Amino acid sequence: MNWILQLLLNAGVLLLAAKIMPSVKIKSFGTAVGVALVIGILNATIGFLLRLPLNLLTLGLLSFFVRLIVMAIVIKIADKFFSGFEVRSFTTAIILACIMAVAGSLLTYFLAPPSQTNYSTPARTNNNY
Repeated sequence: MNWILQLLLNAGVLLLAAKIMPSVKIKSFGTAVGVALVIGILNATIGFLLRLPLNLLTLGLLSFFVRLIVMAIVIKIADKFFSGFEVRSFTTAIILACIMAVAGSLLTYFLAPPSQTNYSTPARTNNNY
């Protein structure tokens, strides 16, 4: 269920980005859903193969930036698959990757089940020394 929600959120983010940024164009909501699906599949396959050596090269210290760059590459690859989806530059793809990452993080934060840990104050103990 969360996967479908994530897919629809990414499609909505793509449509919103297309409205705001003149260098991103999407034909319809159906195209946005297809692009979001392809981005997800490419990110799980090609993205992993690109992230692994880059994370090893940077010793995992720049993992966040590696993920953004790889996501931008995946967005540019998805751009080639769809005639109704256009991202004009790599810089635009990086901005779009940032927007999608923030939206995905917010969705994960709000849809995550509540934590089982109890952070209430500990019971007082009477230590008479």
